Amino acid sequence: MTASNPSPETLLDRQCEQRSEAGYLATVLGTASHRVVLFHRGQALMNGSGLGYFDPAVLPAAPNTGTINVYLGRVRAGLSGALPEGTDIVLRVLPYDAGDLAWVPGGAEFSGYRDVAAGLDAFDTQVFVEAQAVANWHGTHTHCPRCGSPTESLCAGWMRRCEQDGSEHFPRTDPAAIVAIVGADGRILLANNFAWDENRYSTVAGFVEAGESGEQAAVREIAEEVGVHLHSLSYVGSQAWPFPRSLMLGFIGYTDDTEATPDNVEVRSARWFGREELQAAVLDGGAVIPGRLSIARELLEHWYGGRLLEPGDVAASEEAAKKHELVQRGESA
Repeated sequence: MTASNPSPETLLDRQCEQRSEAGYLATVLGTASHRVVLFHRGQALMNGSGLGYFDPAVLPAAPNTGTINVYLGRVRAGLSGALPEGTDIVLRVLPYDAGDLAWVPGGAEFSGYRDVAAGLDAFDTQVFVEAQAVANWHGTHTHCPRCGSPTESLCAGWMRRCEQDGSEHFPRTDPAAIVAIVGADGRILLANNFAWDENRYSTVAGFVEAGESGEQAAVREIAEEVGVHLHSLSYVGSQAWPFPRSLMLGFIGYTDDTEATPDNVEVRSARWFGREELQAAVLDGGAVIPGRLSIARELLEHWYGGRLLEPGDVAASEEAAKKHELVQRGESA
């Protein structure tokens, strides 16, 4: 398995019951020990190569209008990170028109998740994804879906209530099934989407519809997009993907079919690969596959039985071997 979902453990205690208590967030914000994660226009403020956890004392006062504060959780015991056990973390989402950001500390800059995820550890990854998801939700639920009136943020940022009709609204997550399709001969079927270059291949995914299980959605989506019938499924794992609000449910799907029929709506083509064939195609540029941040790559490597190498991996390995050889020669000289 790869590191797209680095840890199944919850590294932050979200204090789900406590955060609903009146005044809980205000109490946390009144402590000197809490730390702030800052978001602006869908990006987080990084501190070097890691996510920034800023002392509120060094930050300017947040604008009164448009700023959202959300309680993300408390650092659990036993973690060896930059934050002490018991530290409360609060997300501060700045308004879109926050104005001059010249106050940003030196060495810190706003970055999107896709740009920095490869360098994040498990703790930063969980905090970033949680923050991204809830920030996205606040940005799209400023008004009531029932009557159109403004909504206010409550329950430490985890609920919005309509100021007119009192209806309560909570963060939304859209489940999607993503499947690595394996044939009776052990080969994998990968698809090419019209939105991609013609040599890019990935697993097939689609959203779970109302009244469907994840497994039913997987079977339906595969039949619709590549014309293959799955006779069985094996669940592998899930990945939160808040772009804007997905939860990817990963499966290995098994079929006896040997012919694929792309729908020509989303899928341009579909191709069967053996293990050695796929590895060779990735190395020679014949096939570009998903990056290691995604559950699609995790499913591929689950099927493959290990790490799929890319040209950069081979180059790095050869360079390391050359350096080792030079060192050995130097020692023997």
